[in-house]
This record gives sequence, C-alpha cells and structure tokens, in this order.
Amino acid sequence: VQLQASGGGQVQTGGSLRLSCAASGFAFGDYGMGWFRQASGKEREFVATVTWSGGSTYYADSVNGRFTISRDNAKRMVYLQMRNLKAEDTAVYYCAAKLRMAATYTYWGQGTQVTVSS
Repeated sequence: VQLQASGGGQVQTGGSLRLSCAASGFAFGDYGMGWFRQASGKEREFVATVTWSGGSTYYADSVNGRFTISRDNAKRMVYLQMRNLKAEDTAVYYCAAKLRMAATYTYWGQGTQVTVSS
C-alpha cells in the first residue's frame, strides 16, 4: 500500500497550490480519502474528505470555501486544490484512506510540506 503525496511548496499569502495523492496497493474505489495537516508543534488536524464515490465532500471550518477536495478513481488520485492561502495553512499535508463505513483512516501517506509566507 502506498499513498504518495506531492505538490507542496512555498507560496505567498493569497496564493494557490494543488496537492496530489497517488494511491496504489489497495482497492481505491472502496475507500474514502482525506487530507490532514500538521503544523510544527501542533497536533494533526482534519482538512477535508471525499467519499469513495466522490459524491460527498466535507471540510474543516478553517478551510471551507478556500479548499476543494476531489478524486479520480480511474487514475487512483485524490487532489486538494488550495486557494487564498494563509500563513496558518502552513503545515505538512497528509493524504489518508478510510474503508467506506470505517470510523478511522487505515492508510497514510508520507506528507508534503506547504509553506505560506507573507
């Protein structure tokens, strides 16, 4: 099983980034996918999730309206489009996979750093 996150980098306040996560080694279409982040010195927090079918999405209040999660089951990819980035969005971003009706995430990627500077 592998979740390979990419697309992180340094961007100025108000800028945009698109994170990608490539999944392999499990039945991608049976898993909901999520993005989480962990800022330095803080606990990991939920950012966004998309159901296995892509039909429903949910966001943390802090990113709602600025971030968009999506998935392409044919390509086994999940994306996080981030707009109007703020300094407080600076963190390592992780993608994760959760079996359809499960309560917790089973698989985690290695993370990609996003740094937002003024």
